[in-house]
Amino acid sequence: MVKHLTQHGNSAALVIDKPILELLHITMKTPLELATDGRNLIVSPAGDAKRSVRFRAALEALNRRHAKTFKALAE
Repeated sequence: MVKHLTQHGNSAALVIDKPILELLHITMKTPLELATDGRNLIVSPAGDAKRSVRFRAALEALNRRHAKTFKALAE
C-alpha cells in the first residue's frame, strides 16, 4: 500500500485507513511511538507502563517458582 503525506498546519500527517487501525487495535486515544532504523519509519502503539509492571512481576514469580526446572533445561 502506497500512502502520501497530507499537509496539517505546519506539519505532515499520515492518514492510516480504518481497517489497519482496527487490526492493530489503535484508536484516536492510543499513544503511538515513532522510531526509525535509519531508512524506515516505524509506528507502534506505545508501551503500557502498568501492563509492563504486571508482566515483569509475573515473569519474576514464574522464574522463582520454576528456577530448578529452567536450570535443568539449560544444561
